Amino acid sequence: MGIFSWIILGLIAGALAKWIMPGPDPGGWIVTMVIGIVGAFIGGWLGSLVGIGGPVTGFALGDIVTATVGAIILLFIYRMLKRRGN
Repeated sequence: MGIFSWIILGLIAGALAKWIMPGPDPGGWIVTMVIGIVGAFIGGWLGSLVGIGGPVTGFALGDIVTATVGAIILLFIYRMLKRRGN
């Protein structure tokens, strides 16, 4: 259930990140959701390193916040890299 939970949580985090950071993204919602999934993994990994998170066993508020912060950071980096490419 762990990886499946991170994928579902990543979809939610991607939607929240897009809502918090609106704007045009070259890939639209699909890329944003993929960024959310990857951001959830990164946020969970970073959270477990500093002791504020770990593997998702459910959908706790802390897990959603951690995944959303990871998605926001990744979305910001993605946008900066896209700007440099143009």
